[in-house]
This record gives sequence, structure tokens and C-alpha cells, in this order.
Amino acid sequence: MSIKRTLFSTAVGFGVAATIASTAMAENLVIATVNNDDMVKMQGLTADFEARTGHTVEWVTLEENVLRQRVTTDISTKGGAFDIMMIGMYETPIWAKNGWLVALDDMPAHYDVEDILPAVRGGLSYDGTLYAAPFYAESSMVHYRTDLMAKAGLEMPAEPTWDFIREAAAAMTDRDAGINGICMRGKAGWGEGGAIITVLGNAFGARWFDEDWNATFDSPEWKAALDFYTGMMAESGPSGYATNGFNENLSLFRQGKCGMWMDATVAAGWLAEDGKGGASDVAGNIGWAVAPNNGLGKNSGWLWAWALAIPAGTQKADAAKEFMAWATGPDYMRLVAFENGHASIPPGTRASLYENEIYQDVPFAAATLSAILAADPLNPTVDPVPYVGVQFAAIPEFAGIATEVSQEFSAAYAGQQTVEEALAKAQAIANDAMEAAGYR
Repeated sequence: MSIKRTLFSTAVGFGVAATIASTAMAENLVIATVNNDDMVKMQGLTADFEARTGHTVEWVTLEENVLRQRVTTDISTKGGAFDIMMIGMYETPIWAKNGWLVALDDMPAHYDVEDILPAVRGGLSYDGTLYAAPFYAESSMVHYRTDLMAKAGLEMPAEPTWDFIREAAAAMTDRDAGINGICMRGKAGWGEGGAIITVLGNAFGARWFDEDWNATFDSPEWKAALDFYTGMMAESGPSGYATNGFNENLSLFRQGKCGMWMDATVAAGWLAEDGKGGASDVAGNIGWAVAPNNGLGKNSGWLWAWALAIPAGTQKADAAKEFMAWATGPDYMRLVAFENGHASIPPGTRASLYENEIYQDVPFAAATLSAILAADPLNPTVDPVPYVGVQFAAIPEFAGIATEVSQEFSAAYAGQQTVEEALAKAQAIANDAMEAAGYR
């Protein structure tokens, strides 16, 4: 067995790792983070870090859209409210280029930067230097109820098409029993419902901009994608899906109210963990499938990492790096495995995790890694595009444009306007912004 495989073995003394030698005086670190299961879990384990180092940690836990707004405002205005921020692959290279982040080019040797998967390391780097430490990385997949799929007389294909997903969703829907065939995001926000409709659009041949930075929401591909999505969700989705984001759909799935859920691969670990204590019948009846395609050579998988970064100008950079080395390195993975089991280890970041023989037995591990490796930020669409990114375009203007566009789409999902009206407004929003920014 290799050294890396031994790293996560139960033979290792979990929770008995050597005390980290603090390189600075004891500090209080204020950390802004998203309110998902993994980060809530970390808060419960932070005493381990505090005991090792003498530092203390103060958490500011925010809903995804609010987090993005708060940290963007703070770092762009040099507000100094946070010592560590949770950001992603969209923000990291842009903010690093602006000089807003501290480079992570001197992490301790035990952190093993080279162990981070190349696609993840590259997405969190600028000019070859790492600027954010990945807590977990993800693509997207279909989480589905195996019992309901069997009851419908269907079998999930190895590579499902969107037409199959729609057919299966309709067959699994039982509104009298409170079961929706499919749950997906409709909530406004470029990283919420905006991410879902973008990757669905990719599979349908849609793209945000053509090679000359012209918006393409007036294309037949976008019309087909939005018509398909709104039609499927009207037939088989939950009422009020226009305001449902990741956390809302996770809750619905856990409650047994969804036959399928197309969303982040990271949720697989949380759903599997639910079954450990017999908390849910759903947990024992879950399968996973690759994100759907539409027969055009692109599936609806994305690439993302939630990561920890240090705003430039902080006086606590040394202590912040100590926390990040603990939270996103092997020590924390060992701690989580000991406390909650291997299925609960934050996924998608390190090669050593997927080389570990114990973790290879986790039912969704191989599917998660395959989805992450298959994502292609350089060629995300059927036709060529001038931008990098799968569920986003890696340009500074994208967040503002996509937030407005997603609001128009959510209004269409809610029945407040037609698909045609939403697309016309999206076309105007995107073209006006690109012209004002000098792209056209």
C-alpha cells in the first residue's frame, strides 16, 4: 500500500495528529463561509484546530447569494471584515489578478500542494500560483431514488439524455403522495439557478456569447433549452421551484419529495451520511448517474470548488494559512473520516483520496472523480466560445450580468413572464453590459 493510501487508513491515529507549530501569536480569525452541510460540520470540529494552535475562530455563515455579495463588497472596498473568505473558481483568478488575494506559495510541506487535482489547482490559480485552498471540489450529477425508478419500470442509463430524464420524472411523479419526479434549482443568482440553466443550455448547444462577445439568448438553442426546462418542471417539479436553490432542493430530496435531483456531486456524501443512523429511508435507496446530455456531445456537468482565500492587507496572514492548511489538508480529512466515516470526507480535491483503498469502496467516489475529470472549462459548449468556464464565463462582468439574467429566468419559471420575454430581456442585459465594458 502506498504512503498516500495509508494516509486515510483506519490504522492512522485519527485525532491524535501532532500539534501544529504556530508561526505567529495567537489570533482570532474571522471566516466568512457558505451555509452548507460541510461548513456547518467544520464549525463543529474547529476545536481541534484551536487546541493545536491556540488561535480562535469566529464564523460568519451566510446563504450562498448573500455570501458572494458580502465578500465581494468587502474585498473590493478593502473593508477588512474577514481574515479568510470562502470563494470559488470564478472569483479566484480575477481577484488574484487585481491584487486582492494573498498568494499561497509558501504553504507548509505537509500540505502537499501537488496532491491537489490539476483541474482544481489550475482553477484556483493565477499565473501559475495558487491563491485559494480548495475545501471541496465538485461537478454535477443526477441523484435519484432507485426504488421509485424501479417502481416506474425504468432503469437509469449509464449516460442519460435529458429526454430520458424528463420521461422518468413524469413517470415518478405522484403529487397525491407529495413526490415530484425531479427537483432542480430555479432560484435567482448566477451560481444558483443560473448555474443549472447554463449547464443545461450547454447540452442543448446554447452559449452565453459567440466568438465576438455577442450575446446569444436570441438563438434557437436557448429557446429550446428554456422551453424544455420550464416544461419539465411544470410537469414534474415542485411548486415554487423558481425560488428553490441548492439547500432547498437538498431538503426536499432528504424528505423523500423528489424522484431525481440534478445538482452538485458533493451532495452524494451528505445523502449517504444520512443513512448511517437510519435517519431516512431515502438514504438507502439512492443511485447516482452522470449529468445528462442532449445528444450533441456535451453533458450538463460543471466544475467548481469552494475554497478558502486570504484577502490582501490582512494582518493575520500567517495564522490564516495555518487554518487553511488544517481545514483543506490531510489532517482535516482524517478527522472527518474518524468522526463521521469516509463517505463524509470533503470530496474532489486530492489525488490521494481517490488512491485510498477504503475510500474507493464509497459508492459515489468513482462517479464523482469521473465527473470532475470530464469537465472541460476550456471547451464547455458545442460551438466555440471566447470564454473559459463551464457554468460561468471567467470575466469580471459575468457575475453582474448573470445575476440579472437569472432574475429574468426565475420570473419566467414563476409565470410572471413568458420564456420569450425573459430571453429578450437577457439578450439586452448581456449586450448592453458587454458594450459598456468595451468587449463589443
